[in-house]
Amino acid sequence: MKTKKIIYWVSTGLLSALLLMSAGMYVFNNEQVAGMFTNFGYPTYIIYPLAALKIAAVIVLLTLKRSNIKEWAYSALFFEFILAFFAHVMIGDGEQTAAIIAMVLLLTSYFFGKKVFNS
Repeated sequence: MKTKKIIYWVSTGLLSALLLMSAGMYVFNNEQVAGMFTNFGYPTYIIYPLAALKIAAVIVLLTLKRSNIKEWAYSALFFEFILAFFAHVMIGDGEQTAAIIAMVLLLTSYFFGKKVFNS
């Protein structure tokens, strides 16, 4: 049980750090991110809402033990990482590694969270 809890908190902590760094990049390097979003074909007006939602997801993941809101946060992040992965693949910039790492951390956090909090 202790090993599962450690794996859960390490993966959740690393995922949270990745999300906070991403949100910080969206806010503080807005011009660079806007250029990337334009290359992806995404509208640039979603940059700040995405940053706010990433911060909200971190708060939910770190504070709530079991709730429907946490399930929604995991599912939203799952789709966000899938879309990020394929956006990078489709334009061929080779930057999809962060999305893969985020997905591994997300799935590890989710499944070990189920084991830790459901037992």
